[in-house]
Amino acid sequence: MSGELTGRPPAESESGDQQVRGMARGGVLNLAGAILSQAALFLIMLLLARVLGLREVGRYAQVYAVLSLLGLLSLSGFRAGLTRFVAVHLADDDPAAIRGTIRLGVGISAAASSLIAVGLALGAPWLAQALNDPQLTTGLRLAALTLPAATVCEAALAATRGWRTQRAYALIGQVYEPAARLLLTVLALVVGAGLTGAFWAVVLASWSAAGFALVALARMLRRVAAARPAYRPTELFRFSTVSWVSSLSSTGLIWVDTLLLGFYGNDDIGAYHVATRLVTVAVFVLAPINASFGPYLAHLYHQGRMDEVRRIYAVATGWVVRLSLPAFVALLVLPEQLLHLVNGSALAGGAAVTIALALGQLVNAATGPCGTLLNMSGRVSVNMVDNLAALVLNILLNLWLIPAYGILGAAVAWAVSLAAVNIARVWQVRVLVHAVPVTVGMLKGLAAAVLALGAGFGARWLVPGWGAELAVGLAVIALVYLGAVLALGLSREDVMVLRAVTRRGGRRAAGAGGPDRGGPNAGGPDAGGPDTGGPGAGRAGATEPAGVGS
Repeated sequence: MSGELTGRPPAESESGDQQVRGMARGGVLNLAGAILSQAALFLIMLLLARVLGLREVGRYAQVYAVLSLLGLLSLSGFRAGLTRFVAVHLADDDPAAIRGTIRLGVGISAAASSLIAVGLALGAPWLAQALNDPQLTTGLRLAALTLPAATVCEAALAATRGWRTQRAYALIGQVYEPAARLLLTVLALVVGAGLTGAFWAVVLASWSAAGFALVALARMLRRVAAARPAYRPTELFRFSTVSWVSSLSSTGLIWVDTLLLGFYGNDDIGAYHVATRLVTVAVFVLAPINASFGPYLAHLYHQGRMDEVRRIYAVATGWVVRLSLPAFVALLVLPEQLLHLVNGSALAGGAAVTIALALGQLVNAATGPCGTLLNMSGRVSVNMVDNLAALVLNILLNLWLIPAYGILGAAVAWAVSLAAVNIARVWQVRVLVHAVPVTVGMLKGLAAAVLALGAGFGARWLVPGWGAELAVGLAVIALVYLGAVLALGLSREDVMVLRAVTRRGGRRAAGAGGPDRGGPNAGGPDAGGPDTGGPGAGRAGATEPAGVGS
């Protein structure tokens, strides 16, 4: 397209197109990994619910909540810091600083997680008693055994992303670890090891994944010239400390409702976890697109190319919204049927919980990667304050609503907090970066979703039986949505992305700065995604969080 049509010089427009293509290829790799990851995690939850019952699913969720929060505590913010500063030192062609940064980040994370793991193992009986379930003791001790491996894995994979490649992160963190956990969980259930066996599956999958992650990082380091490590802790710690507080707050928002339900002795934690797992599946596209988006945003912002920053923010948001809308429509139309599929029977209050959580996550998806934009544009402290405010709001709402309304109160508290923080972020991005997430493509997607919503309710009304309602309803929603999107037309970026990921020539079009290329200048400055989750930060132990801070 010419400069006259785009309002930019032709060279700048072509450079922006290359960024979109590169981001698309990284996003597709992450998206494929996320699909496999979410499928594996969903199947684990389904197996536990069917074989062991909802009570055991609730115990599994509580132990994972503890593992996730302590994982973030162990990482100390180095997840985002490693990605950012490895990329910065690559761009500066500073091999000594690269090696020093990796040693600091991975080493401190390993040491911190080991100390915290010892504390968790010793304090497991006390914590289980506080959660009103002494049977959690064994699971908590196995979580302690998992913690160092999960933390080192996260730190090593974060460092590999500094090279602006998503391969190790996707293949190890999103494919291997969840798949290994699923297979080991199946084996544990087959031999009758029960919930303890399921926790051992987490231990073994995490330790093997950590080994693979360290091997992948060592291979990346071979591309870097030999040099004596140079340690620059001040800049790394300054960035990571703020990111750490932000991460703890956002992960607390993801898990605090589960823990508070345990503290109140609520027996419906398993049903709540099933509902949250379903909603997490709906928004799984956010994390992989966000991971691909972050390095490009940081690279462009560092160079002052603000028009392209705003462009890829809008493009990324459009992709998230349009890819996740069919799942949200299904959740709103068929909540009882989906819950019945998981548990084999209707869950009391589960449909209302699913709808409330889905509405909160819909706002999260519609606002796009606004948290990443704030982080990568240098507004890390703004993001930290947002996360802290959301966590405080969520805790207060949970303390108010859980005693009276149980799991529905927890769902409303979480949805309101998530929606509030993301709406605030959109306003902040508009004021600070002059970017908005609304595009024509997004509006077309919303119009298609409205049509699919009506068609889905119609199909549900006409077809008898929950199984037929589910099968026909999902098919109608998918067909109507896809047909409406195609009828309304694809945008220029959509066509460009489809060509980039389906043609071999698309890889060559991105040039030497593509996301999967090494070399001293391959990593853009400040590259990296948000540090919003640690090991298993998602609601069922996903390797990326699906909640706040996106």
